[in-house]
Amino acid sequence: MSEPKPESDVAALSYEEAREQLIAVVGRLEAGGASLEESLALWERGEALAARCEEWLEGARKRLAAARDQPL
Repeated sequence: MSEPKPESDVAALSYEEAREQLIAVVGRLEAGGASLEESLALWERGEALAARCEEWLEGARKRLAAARDQPL
């Protein structure tokens, strides 16, 4: 498998893309066998992907709250 991509590209990911990549990162970390340097890079990538997913979820929460506050 290739090296993790830089964190800078995370901001452009959709929720689904970020979630899928996060699942892959967790799988690689759980499988073990990576060097310390690669493990740290994977961890950092995972943190960035998790934050991106949270951004998407928070945006969805805000949109739902706004929609509930509008009269029908």
